[in-house]
Amino acid sequence: MPRSDETAADSGTLPSIPAKRYFTIGEVSELCRVKPHVLRYWEQEFSQLKPIKRRGNRRYYQHHEVLLVRRIRELLYDQGFTISGARNKLEGGRNGVRRAAQPAEPPSFGEMRRELLAIRASLSGES
Repeated sequence: MPRSDETAADSGTLPSIPAKRYFTIGEVSELCRVKPHVLRYWEQEFSQLKPIKRRGNRRYYQHHEVLLVRRIRELLYDQGFTISGARNKLEGGRNGVRRAAQPAEPPSFGEMRRELLAIRASLSGES
């Protein structure tokens, strides 16, 4: 009979995150299906990922960091982002999209109509 973590692995979904304050790197590795050496590498690449380090340089991740690791995993493994692309996506704001400069106010319908009529007139040779 398969263990419960093997069943979750087969279904393609990640296990639920227990209600704990801190998680070891081994626990995060199991919860996110990412090897510990990959988590250590991601700490170097993603400035948002900063687990607490205590005695003997042991890492302790908080709940929000486990969620961040899952988001990074999703971007890299499921959506096919590169490390730099995932970093940019995460730094881009709440929804992950950098905001482009927006025009102060969109043109009104009357302005657009006048402009289109002017373009039509210039194309047909009228001035």
